[in-house]
Amino acid sequence: MSRRHEPLPDGLSYAEFFNYYLREHRKRTTRHIHYIGTVLGTSMIPLALIYGAWWLIPVGVFIGYGHAWVSHFFVEKNKPAAFKYPVWSYLSDYRMLWLWASGRLNNALIGAGIDPKSGQLLTSDMANT
Repeated sequence: MSRRHEPLPDGLSYAEFFNYYLREHRKRTTRHIHYIGTVLGTSMIPLALIYGAWWLIPVGVFIGYGHAWVSHFFVEKNKPAAFKYPVWSYLSDYRMLWLWASGRLNNALIGAGIDPKSGQLLTSDMANT
């Protein structure tokens, strides 16, 4: 069953966008595939600088976005937010990775109305407790 993006009004703050972004990454597998793609893709930058192999930079972009798109189309079954919001999505990918690596992602997921274990949307009463 395909899931469409939630409507996202123009003029929203980044904090509001980030909650939307997290809701578009509710499944743990989606997030983990993103982390792998982000780390592998970003690792191409120092390699390009060290070896002067500038072609590694577009390879890194391909790796990063490739992992993300596969996870959205085949795991999350939605369209990547990067298609409509490329800059905020790029920043949010690193923010989500950082929150996960620092052990603070569960709180952010709850704040966005997502149960961290199941990936299900919380009721408004559960999200505010």
